[in-house]
Amino acid sequence: MTHFGPHLRRLLPALLLSCILCCTAAAQPPASLERHRGARTVVRSGLLPRPDTLARQQPADSLDLPDAESVRDSLNAAAGTAIDSLAAATALPEEPVLGTDSLPGLSQPPMTDAASRRELRLQRRDTLSLPAMSWISLVAPGFGQIYNKQYWKLPVLYGTVGAGLTLFFHENKSYRPLKRQYDALLLEGTARTEELNDIQSRMIRSNTRRQIYMGVTLASYLYFIGDAAVNYAYDTSPVRKATTLATICPGAGQIYNKSYWKLPFVIGGLATTIYTVDWNNRGYQRFKRAYSLRSAYDKTLQDAQQHPELYPDGPGESKDEFRGQYSTEFLKNLKDNYRRNRDLCIIITAGIYILQIIDAHVDAHLKDYDISDDLSMSISPAINYTYSPTAGGHRPTFGFNLNMNF
Repeated sequence: MTHFGPHLRRLLPALLLSCILCCTAAAQPPASLERHRGARTVVRSGLLPRPDTLARQQPADSLDLPDAESVRDSLNAAAGTAIDSLAAATALPEEPVLGTDSLPGLSQPPMTDAASRRELRLQRRDTLSLPAMSWISLVAPGFGQIYNKQYWKLPVLYGTVGAGLTLFFHENKSYRPLKRQYDALLLEGTARTEELNDIQSRMIRSNTRRQIYMGVTLASYLYFIGDAAVNYAYDTSPVRKATTLATICPGAGQIYNKSYWKLPFVIGGLATTIYTVDWNNRGYQRFKRAYSLRSAYDKTLQDAQQHPELYPDGPGESKDEFRGQYSTEFLKNLKDNYRRNRDLCIIITAGIYILQIIDAHVDAHLKDYDISDDLSMSISPAINYTYSPTAGGHRPTFGFNLNMNF
């Protein structure tokens, strides 16, 4: 024992140091466990909070990111949904909108020059559509010129329409007394005399002037509505503009489409049917009045036959313009024929009006239609990028484009 004493005293410090190192190593976790261990998680109210991947991966604001890819990823992480393929192709504008969220910034088109900036300002402005502006101008004359900021046209519009209406009402005051005198002479049974012919000639001339004044007024009114549609200050498709002009005034859509050869058919067809409507309506009113007077005379004649004591001088003669030459049944047939022809002409007029609107609409659509004899087919490679959540980004997809010309 005494022989091993000096050796044990020399080994004891080494053994003690070995024990301390072993205890320290046992107290520390392995490096592999430390590497896979996550942060401490505190559960409150039985819910496990999800970590904010946006704050952990991208601490900066999405507007400060240099590329559109990071903005799309941050928006996708915040919304919890995958980005659509159309949104993946959206790029950030060169001049971002300050003070707004990054999502509206993605929808803004790139501004390259002053013209694109002006177009963007016009699109952002709360504007009326072309049909809405035209309908308001139809009720309130001059609204289209005010909306287009063409104020100098207002005196011309109000002056022309006001002068036409003034002349119409002035001539109408002269026409009505002549019309009453003419009807009174016809009811009295006056034959064709100089007085009747003179009154009829004056009445026709006055009525012609009255219709001319009203036509000029309506033409000026419709012209300024069409002028407001043509000078519409905001962007609209040629198809909508041609359809609106054709609706406002027949033939205006064909003029806008530069299909001038169609204009005689439209104007000529409408003028013919309108004249035919007026002619049949005048015949209908004429024979309607004659039929009414003849029916009243037949009733008086029947009463005179049943009660002759009430008519000592007899029933007299019919007061219609034909003086009893035509029977009641014949006058009724003429009245019905004129009414049927008038209604048929009204339907034809409405059909021509609708047909010229359809023609202007279709013609504007086909203005850019390729009518060449090029019948060919071509195949070209195509590369597209789709977003893949599992891959963590966008991956290219390869395919082909098939173009056919016919």
